[in-house]
Amino acid sequence: MIQKAKKFLKGLASPGKLKMLCFMLLGATAAMAQNTAGDYSAGTTALSTVADEIAKYVPVAVKLCYAIAGVVAIVGAISVYIAMNNEEQDVKKKIMMVVGACIFLIAAAQALPLFFGIS
Repeated sequence: MIQKAKKFLKGLASPGKLKMLCFMLLGATAAMAQNTAGDYSAGTTALSTVADEIAKYVPVAVKLCYAIAGVVAIVGAISVYIAMNNEEQDVKKKIMMVVGACIFLIAAAQALPLFFGIS
């Protein structure tokens, strides 16, 4: 019984049968992908719906960027304070990193609506 199963699986994995299976799958996929009527209204409707839904999330994402910038500023200020009290060497580097991160997040929050064409 086991040898029959092994023989069946070995015959199933032959290169010719695998090629035929691939061609059948690709042909079926191409046949399903064809638009017979040339009507693309469903696709354009879906894209416009997606664009409208993304536009609804942009104000939330802007507020989220501002909130993250605030958290980064607070945590960064605490980190810089601790570094200054411990008299570490890289305090200036830490300050520049925190300020740079905050500026980036605020600039990203300002540019996000412009990227999606929302005023």
